[in-house]
Amino acid sequence: MARSKEFEESVVLDKALRLFWEQGYEKTSMTDLVEHMGIHRRSLYDTFGDKHTLFLKVMDRFREKRSAELTNGVKRSKTATEALQFIFEFMIRLNVDEGLPSGCLIVNSAVELAARDVDVDTKTTQSFTSTEQKLKEIILWGQRDGEFTSNYDAEELAEYLHNVLVGIRAMGRTSVDKEKLHRLANISINFLEK
Repeated sequence: MARSKEFEESVVLDKALRLFWEQGYEKTSMTDLVEHMGIHRRSLYDTFGDKHTLFLKVMDRFREKRSAELTNGVKRSKTATEALQFIFEFMIRLNVDEGLPSGCLIVNSAVELAARDVDVDTKTTQSFTSTEQKLKEIILWGQRDGEFTSNYDAEELAEYLHNVLVGIRAMGRTSVDKEKLHRLANISINFLEK
């Protein structure tokens, strides 16, 4: 008779997410994962597959959680400017206020693995494209309402803002002064205003 699982998949997946986020893919061993997730090695393999498959699931989990948080914050915004301010503030405060690992799992993974791992490259590119689409929708909203300049194409502005956000998330891994990150965010938003 098969044994029932003695753990909640989402809980142990979140534990793996944190460990990969803190250490990166290469530095995280299967032994680290077993110990940190609190499950048996066999259960890990049976439930999540090998380390690479688990990592891809972790990337999906991270993206889903962050996307939901961003979407909810944007929906609560009264103006496009407020929506952009929320996104930038969210990216800056994420590590500081929540005591999470530094940077962003997606950006960290792109830097560490995308050049040599097609699956990671695909997932990071999908995540970047999704973020740019969210930004484009906000920029179109701001252009429609007269908040933002229409001198530039919304898609190009979204690509520009996303590049700034990636830089902010990468800089978040360093000891850079958070005030600098806020200045970068403010200048980027001001650039769009009429």
